[in-house]
Amino acid sequence: MKIIVGLGNPGKEYENTRHNLGFMFLDYISKRYNVNMSKKNFDSIIGEEKINNQKIVFVKPQTFMNLSGNAVQKVKNWYKVDISDILVVFDDIDIQFGEIKYKLNGSGGTHNGVKNIVQMLNSKEFPRIKIGIGGLRHENEPLVDFVLNKFSNEQLHVLEDVFVKSEEKMLEFLDKR
Repeated sequence: MKIIVGLGNPGKEYENTRHNLGFMFLDYISKRYNVNMSKKNFDSIIGEEKINNQKIVFVKPQTFMNLSGNAVQKVKNWYKVDISDILVVFDDIDIQFGEIKYKLNGSGGTHNGVKNIVQMLNSKEFPRIKIGIGGLRHENEPLVDFVLNKFSNEQLHVLEDVFVKSEEKMLEFLDKR
């Protein structure tokens, strides 16, 4: 069994914002694989589906970004999975928009949601897909305003290709035993 966590903030006002790329990716995946994302448990919205004969639990923490680790820890403990079986998908300001990076471990960097996951799991050893939002920020724009701004229609179109690339990395993660 594997767990895929998409990070974001709950609520209509945060839909299609840069900080909600993890949620947006799970929305894309749920359409592609017919995942019913309606179960509410562990301070999250949960969906379960089999992909390549393997049970996958999809998780959208509802704790708000900076407390994502609380929800991830609850899901990990309930399903009793290894940390290496949890894939976290999130936005990254240090990667150019339109690019992704797949890593098997690492620090939380500048991302408070990931920092909280590292803290709550007491480990940096979980895989992640980092989706770039860098290069879009205006010089004097505060970071909090930037990440909570919505994508333009043109940027949403670019994200379609980004999600395809991210899905490939997700499948690579699912194939590792």
